[in-house]
Amino acid sequence: MSYLAFVSITPIGKKESVSEEVAKAFKIIQKSGLEFQLTAMGTIIESENIDQLFQVIKNAISEVEKENNRVSVLLKIDCRKGKSNRIQEKVDSVLKKIQ
Repeated sequence: MSYLAFVSITPIGKKESVSEEVAKAFKIIQKSGLEFQLTAMGTIIESENIDQLFQVIKNAISEVEKENNRVSVLLKIDCRKGKSNRIQEKVDSVLKKIQ
């Protein structure tokens, strides 16, 4: 099973810019060894193991919680059998249809 997760982890209430805190969460994702794609609104992560995926997300949230009393998390997961490398595959599929 392939799991694609879109996650946005945002501290609330400290200051207007959140990029410093988002970078801390992103470093956890980056070091995980999982495929990922950073976007302007969140990060897409791909894994064949849902437990590993949830652990990485949990660790990223915990990192932001260290210095913030409140954290907002948006999480969306797409599960699909028999596929891999879906981060790029999904983008390529759309781009082919608009050519």
